Amino acid sequence: MPSSIDSLLRVRMSWTQAAGKAIARGETLRESIADEIGRFYDLLTESLVTGDPRWLEPFLQGWLDSQARSDISGEDVPPSLVPVLHALREALLETATHSLSPEEAMQLVTAVDPIFSRSSEFVARQEVRQGMAVVSSRLAEVQYALERLDRSKSTFIAVAAHELKTPLTLIEGYSSMLRELLNGGPSHAPLLLDGVSKGARRLKEIIDDMIDVSKIDNNMLSLHFQPVWLRQLIDLARGALEETLAERQLTFVVHEFAGDHEMTFADPERLLQAILNVLRNAVKYTPDGGQIAIHGRVLPGFIEMTVTDSGIGIAPEDQTRIFEKFGRVGDPSLHSSSKTHFMGGGPGLGLPIAKGILEAHGGAIWAESPGFDKEALPGSTFHLMIPLRSSPPDDKSARLFGLAEADHTPVESELPESAAGDAAS
Repeated sequence: MPSSIDSLLRVRMSWTQAAGKAIARGETLRESIADEIGRFYDLLTESLVTGDPRWLEPFLQGWLDSQARSDISGEDVPPSLVPVLHALREALLETATHSLSPEEAMQLVTAVDPIFSRSSEFVARQEVRQGMAVVSSRLAEVQYALERLDRSKSTFIAVAAHELKTPLTLIEGYSSMLRELLNGGPSHAPLLLDGVSKGARRLKEIIDDMIDVSKIDNNMLSLHFQPVWLRQLIDLARGALEETLAERQLTFVVHEFAGDHEMTFADPERLLQAILNVLRNAVKYTPDGGQIAIHGRVLPGFIEMTVTDSGIGIAPEDQTRIFEKFGRVGDPSLHSSSKTHFMGGGPGLGLPIAKGILEAHGGAIWAESPGFDKEALPGSTFHLMIPLRSSPPDDKSARLFGLAEADHTPVESELPESAAGDAAS
């Protein structure tokens, strides 16, 4: 009676064909794995000759590693290879039954079964290890996300409590002094009332920013399009910051650039808000005596406006994070409520609001900086992409301006879901 090795050699051709059909659908896929099946057969033969089933283990490990890298299923854990080994064994049993005598088939199956069993155990063990590694990695990612969320929550609570407490303390303090004045104290009513008004205004600004962020997150930021000239908005922003720039001895330079005098359709109030938020961020992170400059250019369909400062710069890992709400960088314990003092901080809403407004218009914003350095002052540049439109993007506004028949591309005037970003304001 021929040996099981001889029997295995006799069924090679028919088994490799049956094995290809068992584990691969389609002629093209079967051709692509033909060499792998041939390699499996050679190592199976070597294991049978030497009596050592471990010959297959490096090869099977290669299969496992390759599947883990490709992960073509898109699942966290790739499909098991144990059923593949089972299909290869069944193909061998079927081929032996048809090509060999019953005695030879039984002898061959009996000889190779321990090898297949050992290989299945090896694959199962390795897959469990891989699965545990994947799960551990996912758990680590979730843990990191939860820790970051917890830190963000703690920072928000600390900053928000400080931001809300400061103006309320002003209101309460000046109100108390005003009561004393009305009871016969010194006549400083105008000064006291100014203090109360200042605290109330600051509190309203904080609350308004929180409302705007809520609108952005819920796609409820409505825009009212009308003709806008970017240079006019820049001049308005300069006027709003004039006192602060003088107090901080900051040089503010606006360079002439193509597009600053061109008319586009946008929401002027919201666009001014976005520009002011970016400029205030530049003011806060530029030391006294520094410079802030505005440049720009026209790109196809957009006006690109850049705000460059000579400030402390932004670390590479924070250049996207600063557009996340409450994602301000720095130590919350050093927080200040001032919107104009150097590194004065704030609740971390200015830049995400600017990002939300620009994205609601169909534009974008991003930051560039060589890095963070309080001594070298590498500075930062913020790029604001403002759509250049010859007509409003919605029919209602177009009819209002007599442009109902104009060629314009309707777009949603509400913020897309991806609008929220990192904050440093």
